[in-house]
Amino acid sequence: MEVQPAERLRKLPPYLFADLRRKTAAARRKGVRVISLGIGDPDVPTPDPVVEELCRAVQDPADPDRHRYGCDQPAPEFPQAVRDFYGRRFGVTPAEDQVVATMGGKDAIAKLCMAILNPGDLGIAPSPGYPTYNIGHVFAGAVTYQAPLLAENGFLVDFDAIPNEARRLAKILWLNYPNNPTTATAGLEFFQRAVEFGRRHDILIVHDNAYSENTYDGYKAPSILQVGGADEVAIEFFSLSKAFNMTGWRVAALVGNASAVKALRTAKENIDNGTLRAVQFAAAKALNMAEELSPAINAVYRRRRDMVVNALNRNGWSIEAPIATIYVWAPVPQRYERSSAAFATDLLERAGVVVTPGLGYGQWGEGYFRISLTYPDEVLEEALSRITGA
Repeated sequence: MEVQPAERLRKLPPYLFADLRRKTAAARRKGVRVISLGIGDPDVPTPDPVVEELCRAVQDPADPDRHRYGCDQPAPEFPQAVRDFYGRRFGVTPAEDQVVATMGGKDAIAKLCMAILNPGDLGIAPSPGYPTYNIGHVFAGAVTYQAPLLAENGFLVDFDAIPNEARRLAKILWLNYPNNPTTATAGLEFFQRAVEFGRRHDILIVHDNAYSENTYDGYKAPSILQVGGADEVAIEFFSLSKAFNMTGWRVAALVGNASAVKALRTAKENIDNGTLRAVQFAAAKALNMAEELSPAINAVYRRRRDMVVNALNRNGWSIEAPIATIYVWAPVPQRYERSSAAFATDLLERAGVVVTPGLGYGQWGEGYFRISLTYPDEVLEEALSRITGA
């Protein structure tokens, strides 16, 4: 018996990072010594105080609920830590009904789509952009309008360029600044325009704030919730994955509009059983120590950023060092006629280096490729030597 996949799976493009893993494995089977710079998964371990808190909580004999479902026995310390963190970091303190803990950002993005989108609804997603926005739409039976992020506009969403029909039909609009993959940043004026756009057209603005704590050179990324009245039309995902080297821990939060938070909470109650209490306690520890933990984490990425940008610029590129995220976004060399897939394939075959082709983030990512800084210095140095010598 061969099981036929649901029609929704047929509508999905190949998942970008799964495709990269397959190509890497195929090259290694051929004997190629492959170096991958494709996936943004921190190589540096989670800070010791966070790990120690996990171990304490999971072994605590005074907590009889430490092994139980995280939804039935949640740790109130985590949402409180989120509220305290937002107060210290952004000057905004969400109400209790404006915060819900999630099992990471990716999982929650898909569940939010299922919680608020009906079949046939329209969602607006940036291109290039994180593929899960569109994937969430597909699983909800919705359709996607891709809003181009263009270099000449600083890779910001151009609200005025969104067609009237898309504005009329859209139920949700995704933003992500600091941006993956372009590394672009946005100021409060941009978020003010976003909030006004959402209010004017009755569109929920969802800001994926996954990289706000990975910033350099004195830059501090804002939250959309700093805009007055933003919580009337906006919500924000805050993930601990990249901020505290906790990708595998799968812990994040949705903050903002209470009705949207309630919708996601309802979806979660019917789909998952929450995050292990010990992980919630550890996540609270990370947030409560954010000011102490972030500088050391970012110092690593800043050093690697400089290494990558300087090496590429010495060899024909002209790239400004990004002031946020854990990536470098670079144009494809002209001889590849802007084909990011051709460049990435050639680089893998001739140099044994995997980079992420921009086309994998949507049609408007064509002409670029992404390098992740989540690899040891010596690996980056070897990969850069191969790239610039290929």
